[in-house]
Amino acid sequence: MAIGRVISNSVSSLFRSSSLRRFYSSSIPYHLQQVGFIGLGNMGSRMASNLIKAGYKVTVYDLNHSAMKFFSDKGILTKDSPSEVAEASDIVITMLPSSTHVLDVYNGPNGLLHNGNILRPWLFIDSSTIDPQTSRKLSEAVSACALEDKKDYWETPVMLDAPVSGGVLAADAGTLTFMHVIPGWRPRGSLSGCKALAPFYGKKHNLLWWSRKWFWQYTAFSPSKWQQVLAAKICNNLTMAVSMLGASEAFALGQSLGISASTLMKIMNSSSARCWSSDSYNPVPGVMEGVPSSRNYDGGFASKLMAKDLNLATTSAKEVGVRVPLASEAEQIFMGLCDEGHETKDFSCVFRHFYHGKDEL
Repeated sequence: MAIGRVISNSVSSLFRSSSLRRFYSSSIPYHLQQVGFIGLGNMGSRMASNLIKAGYKVTVYDLNHSAMKFFSDKGILTKDSPSEVAEASDIVITMLPSSTHVLDVYNGPNGLLHNGNILRPWLFIDSSTIDPQTSRKLSEAVSACALEDKKDYWETPVMLDAPVSGGVLAADAGTLTFMHVIPGWRPRGSLSGCKALAPFYGKKHNLLWWSRKWFWQYTAFSPSKWQQVLAAKICNNLTMAVSMLGASEAFALGQSLGISASTLMKIMNSSSARCWSSDSYNPVPGVMEGVPSSRNYDGGFASKLMAKDLNLATTSAKEVGVRVPLASEAEQIFMGLCDEGHETKDFSCVFRHFYHGKDEL
């Protein structure tokens, strides 16, 4: 079996919505039997829960003991360190806030690579949004290890960069978009069977396919362009931040000019200004149910994470000499929100705390 097909089928099976496709332990392939999940925040907890609902045997870990207790109370196995998760898992998924957290989980005193060059997990999937340098460093470290139980098609573990988009609502529904880069960029000899990837992924190595049921979007990039998968996520979040600022600014101005947010939303959503920030994730409290603005901006994409992603964008832009004035301004705005004590609130709180917009009564 080609390694590319094994990885592709494994990743797609893991993250499809449990309400649409349900697995039972007896039918799960042996190489997917045990899944470790590290990082149980707003996104990770929902992703892990969907795996559990789908019938996978999941082991979890997080520094937050309350997050761990939520799962242990449901009978889910918890561990005291990333290394213990690795010892109990065939696949390990990480969903963490920053590069520093990812490095610590992999290379820390009790990290995933703590046991040296022999590892049980054959596949590591990092869905965090981190800088490309960190990702490459960790991928090389993983590829330098050997498998405890060698497969007949490869002998070394694989690490995939698979950042996600869609936010908490998509994580809850199991409809996240995954931007996935194939591991073929690694140095020659570090991954047995890499040549088998080419016929499966195609010659152009761009967008591979859309699921018929819009479970998620699967994107693969060629070995020479492996950094594009992280660049795509950074650019996506840059756009999301600027879009939210634009929508919030418009709603706040509209209120000041005597137009209710609900009225302006209807106009925008049937006009050229329609965007995700207006029709799916509206920042005005009282306008839309089921979004963070309807619950005091709790439980969404934290402002501190948006500030972090914008910093990745502006830093990357400086490295390649590209002007990004909107990203730079957005970074300053979200950093200001964090300095004012709103770092854990959803980034749409910019409507209330920067533009001083009013709730819809």
